[in-house]
Amino acid sequence: MEQNKIKNVFVNGAISPIFVGEAIAKHTNKKNIGAHSIFLGQVRCDLIENNSVVAIHYSAYMEMAEERLHEIRESIFKKYNLICMHIYHSLGRVEAGGICLFVFTSSIHRKDSIDACTEIVERIKNEVAIWGKELFEDESFVWKNPA
Repeated sequence: MEQNKIKNVFVNGAISPIFVGEAIAKHTNKKNIGAHSIFLGQVRCDLIENNSVVAIHYSAYMEMAEERLHEIRESIFKKYNLICMHIYHSLGRVEAGGICLFVFTSSIHRKDSIDACTEIVERIKNEVAIWGKELFEDESFVWKNPA
């Protein structure tokens, strides 16, 4: 079980599908894992007031966000019987279609990994100082909490 270290969860730009695949592949040697749960957040090409979102620019209050993410990790490890947990969130510009959030939990049985993954995603959205600025085709933008 990974605990107690503050992890750097931020990735510049989109999270590559290759990175996601490699993260999964690294767990094939852990024979005590029976289940993984994965959440991938992707930037949508929303249409807002006749203007299409082409990207989101993510920013964070780094010190506060890292500390809060650490607290979330620790509380989730205490609540669920997890073997591994990984969280990655984009910073900077992510084009529509790009992956901006990757949450990956592993456990002996599926319920713990599924429930933990779901709770992590909801808590990131509601508790972490990460913001997104929607960038539109016409070069205007709108700030929002993206998670």
